Amino acid sequence: MFKTQKTWVAGRLALCSLSLFLAAGCASYRVGSAVPEELRTIAVPVFENASGFPEIDATVTQYVLREFQREGTFKIAPLEDASVKLLGKLVKSDLQSLNYDRNFGSRTSEYRYALVAEITLVERGSGKLLIDGLPVKANTTFLTHGDMLTGMQDAGPRIAKELSRAIADAVLAHWAPRHE
Repeated sequence: MFKTQKTWVAGRLALCSLSLFLAAGCASYRVGSAVPEELRTIAVPVFENASGFPEIDATVTQYVLREFQREGTFKIAPLEDASVKLLGKLVKSDLQSLNYDRNFGSRTSEYRYALVAEITLVERGSGKLLIDGLPVKANTTFLTHGDMLTGMQDAGPRIAKELSRAIADAVLAHWAPRHE
């Protein structure tokens, strides 16, 4: 009986220590969102495309909407009903050769695809700029297997997903508490 009681006490001490450790690590986190309740509806018009890659604007916009729905802080609303609107412009894209085909020394087989957006968040009622032209970047890689067009088409949804996460994070970071 003494051994069982000793094990029980040791287990309780370990559990209490773990609880205190976890609570200390989470002390700066809050339950809920720092975004004011009256600003939790968002409109996202189709992004402007100055990237040089056709149709990526619609794909990025679709993924941004999905990311805000997944994250859950904002409710997607039509422009006339939203409390904030997110304006986006795809300003730059870049392809960088990473690897070359061994059989054809000058033909690239793998690329890095980078896409940069500038986002502006506007409070609709007052017209106040909450975020003004903030650059947000994402990148991915893709293989061509000799077919550049197919490689780019396959990479489009991946880079749009990465960029949408970065955009949602940047918008939410606007309201994050700043530690100085």
